[in-house]
Parts: sequence; structure tokens; C-alpha cells
Amino acid sequence: MSAPAWLTARPIAHRALHDAAAGIIENMPSAVDAAIAGDYAIEVDIQLSSDGEAMVFHDDDLDRLTLETGPLAARTARQLQALAFKGTSDRMMSLPDLLARVGGRVPLVIELKSAFDGKTAVAARAVELLATYSGPAALMSFDPDLVAAVRRLAPRVTRGITMERRYDDPEWAMLSAATKFAWGNLLHFPRTRPDFIAHYVRELPAPAPRLARAVFGTPILTWTVRTQADRDTARRYADQMIFEGFRP
Repeated sequence: MSAPAWLTARPIAHRALHDAAAGIIENMPSAVDAAIAGDYAIEVDIQLSSDGEAMVFHDDDLDRLTLETGPLAARTARQLQALAFKGTSDRMMSLPDLLARVGGRVPLVIELKSAFDGKTAVAARAVELLATYSGPAALMSFDPDLVAAVRRLAPRVTRGITMERRYDDPEWAMLSAATKFAWGNLLHFPRTRPDFIAHYVRELPAPAPRLARAVFGTPILTWTVRTQADRDTARRYADQMIFEGFRP
């Protein structure tokens, strides 16, 4: 399956069109509404609650954005939807909430968060929900196991691999050198067969996505574009940008 044209047709708002200074917090309803009003595609993150619902939230822990602490995965969907946030009266959405709110008006690029433990339930839940959604939507993940699961469960759902070239950040310390090399060079490509690549802007150009683009026509999204230098890189080496902090 090749990537649909809508995937690269318009800039993609990272965690929706948020602006904390204005009380519009990432991945929250107000940020989604702002992106729709601006006619931008929307990127969000999802992960599972303790009772298996896909919740729209980026961090593993609640501490940074909410008035609570501890892991998101320890709470039920109902508990998470009741949490008070810092700087907003918005409440956390589930993926069903998000799909109902967007209603196909703009494309969605949904990142599946992972503990890199081989579990693929978040992919299964996302696929289940998208089966009855008529709007344009894609799933992506840093975790090749999740991308492969989407391919297996729903080959017609647009899927992508989120990646870096080197995985040098301390957050990737749990990866072996061999895994970093494999992921940075798309050695999982025969298993995942991504329809698109979402690559870290500060590590473009990079050989593996450039080869995939040349040989298979795989489009490149790039994240997270914040500066003019990032925009120049995106314009030169990618097909569309995932941006934040400004309006393209």
C-alpha cells in the first residue's frame, strides 16, 4: 500500500496546535480544535489505560501536565478523564473522544507509544477503533513491533515508522548498539513495510529514509520542526513537516 496523498498535503501540528501560554495544552481538546480551525493535520500520541482504553497523552507519567503523579498505565480510562490539568480546564481524551471530535475534518497521524516490551495491545485497540472511522488517519510508532502489528492486523491502515538516525539521546539508553544500528538503518523494513517514515529533523539527511524514498517512493515526514533552520531542512529533505511553536 502506498501512502495516500492526504498524508503530505498539509503541515501536521505536533500534539495538535498547542500554546501553553494561551492555556492550550498539547494533546488536549482545545489544541485539537485550534488545529482544525487552522486546517492543519494533527499528530497525537496514544497509550493504554489500565483497563485497555487508548488515551491521548504523550508522557508515561502524569507529573508534567496534570495535578497528579505516577504512571498513566496505572489508572483506568474513567480516572484519567477526570484528572485536572495544569493551565487548562480541558480533560484528557480517549481515542474514541478524539475521533468523534475530529470527525474526518482534518487528517490524523496517531503515534502509538510503547514500552518496547513486545506487547502490541495499543496497536490492536487503535486498529479496532479506526475500523469504523471514515476520516483520514494513519498510525505510526518508534517500535517496529507495533508497526508490524498494524501491518498484520489491518494492512489497509496507513502505517509509518518514527525514527532517528543514531538514537544518541539518553532516553534510548535501553537499546543495544545493534538495535540502534538496525532501527537507524531500517533493517526491519521487510517486516514493517511502512507506508511513510517520520524522521527526526536534526538528523536529516539520512541514508536509510533517502533510499526508501528513492526505491519505494516512501514519503518522509519530519519532526519536530520549530525553527527556520528546521523548516529549511524539512523543505529540502522531507515531504511534509510535523511542527510546533508557530503557524506555517
